[in-house]
Amino acid sequence: MKRLGLLVPSSNTAMEVDFYRHLPPNVTLHTARMRLEETTVEGEEAMLDEHFPRALRDIATARPDVVVFGCTSAGALRGRDYDSSICTRISREAKASPVSVIASASRALAELNAKRVAVITPYIDDLNRRVKASLEHDGSEVIGIWGMGIDDNFQIAQVQPDEIVEFSISRISAKSADCVFISCTNLRAMEARAELQRKLGIPVLTSNQVAFNAAMDTLLHEA
Repeated sequence: MKRLGLLVPSSNTAMEVDFYRHLPPNVTLHTARMRLEETTVEGEEAMLDEHFPRALRDIATARPDVVVFGCTSAGALRGRDYDSSICTRISREAKASPVSVIASASRALAELNAKRVAVITPYIDDLNRRVKASLEHDGSEVIGIWGMGIDDNFQIAQVQPDEIVEFSISRISAKSADCVFISCTNLRAMEARAELQRKLGIPVLTSNQVAFNAAMDTLLHEA
């Protein structure tokens, strides 16, 4: 059996559900929570500085093979170098292979050769700017980023999949975008993905999808 570790914001109620739905029988999932209530710059900075270190120490005791840092916007918050330092710390302290959601998104976009990306988020503008900057740092042209303006992290998971589809369709022109990336591990975007792809006719990536695929690829590589 392989052990997959997951570091999630404490108020995230979607990511584990998505992972459990797709988990193969030879992989077990083990979670540690990082306290977060407000999806704001200040809230995520406190999560990184005060609660991430404790959660990392906790997840290390389960001896995971891979650990996913399960917050897209926090990975983008202080730039790609800081996100890389999070991964380095996971590798050092948990003795596990790290997975970054925002870096996994950039790799998935590159694999699709998607140059012009439309981004949908539940975030406020301060966080949208950080996500946009991170994706552009990795070579994507973000033609537009549209956020729902939600700053209560628990409420993000209350957005229904059909609402995600409606919000996205009303803002994205498939003629101008090669791909859509829906950011946030607490948004039920995996459930909306197939319908949105059908309506837009272009690939749709989600945070939980790219993170899960990256984790599975890493586990397979280590097998």
